[in-house]
Amino acid sequence: MDEAVYTPMLEEDFVSKVKELVRLSETCLPEDILEALMEAYKNEDSDLPKMQLQAMLENAKIAREKSLPICQDTGLITFYVSVGEEVQLPRWFVSSLKRAVFEISEEMPLRPNVVKAIDRLNVGNVGRCVPIVLFEQVPGESIELTVLPKGAGSENMSYLAMLKPSEGLEGIRKVVLSHIQSCGGQPCPPTVVGVGIGGCADLAMKLAKKALLRELGEANSDPQIARLEERLKEEANALGIGAMGLGGRTTVLGVKIEVCDTHVACLPVAINVNCWAARKAKLVITPKGEFIYERRK
Repeated sequence: MDEAVYTPMLEEDFVSKVKELVRLSETCLPEDILEALMEAYKNEDSDLPKMQLQAMLENAKIAREKSLPICQDTGLITFYVSVGEEVQLPRWFVSSLKRAVFEISEEMPLRPNVVKAIDRLNVGNVGRCVPIVLFEQVPGESIELTVLPKGAGSENMSYLAMLKPSEGLEGIRKVVLSHIQSCGGQPCPPTVVGVGIGGCADLAMKLAKKALLRELGEANSDPQIARLEERLKEEANALGIGAMGLGGRTTVLGVKIEVCDTHVACLPVAINVNCWAARKAKLVITPKGEFIYERRK
């Protein structure tokens, strides 16, 4: 492919656009999440959880209007990069992602969340292997960059189960439902629950978090898995945990499952829970160097 078509994507311009992407993710809830919270508010018939849902919606409104972080925990930032197979990334791509996070952390500001794992020395929001950058090659000539800032309250609710293959779909259903119940109000419900099935232990965990990138209205393409997603959502909401664990009709906004093939002798099931402030934002970079943000109302 003619490399010249990527000439307009200059490093300074890229850093500026990534900073805006992070700002959008931190201040503007995606429309599907907002609509689900509004629906939960309309359907709630208990005063206390209804008040909590109203506070969430008001919080999201103020954050968007004043360009303020939705939550004081501005999260550990992960970038998902889908690279078209015809694209050759510039050598400064990853370093510029880190620079963008460093600069926007000072400008917004974002809470300095990153510490050294052992001695807990704070390093701001950029450190060793942070922000996390995950690459996937896909067909095409564009780059799709999605940012997922995720707080520790929900991330601490991550879970991995290595089931026996004979446990099958019913075993998967039981372990997911049991984990949602054991989490209670800790991950700030109503949550979005990502589930990864198959692969090996580490791949299942990656699939579970990647599942959080899907729209709430986007069912799994496998009808059997789509039915499991819907059943788990219904059963989780029947638990009565409700908004912030205070009871009510809505415990989860959605359950999203990603599946890949696995070894004949194992059945990994990973769970990654996102809080009600399920923040994410997407930027597409075209072959002509155009930057297109995911449409927001």
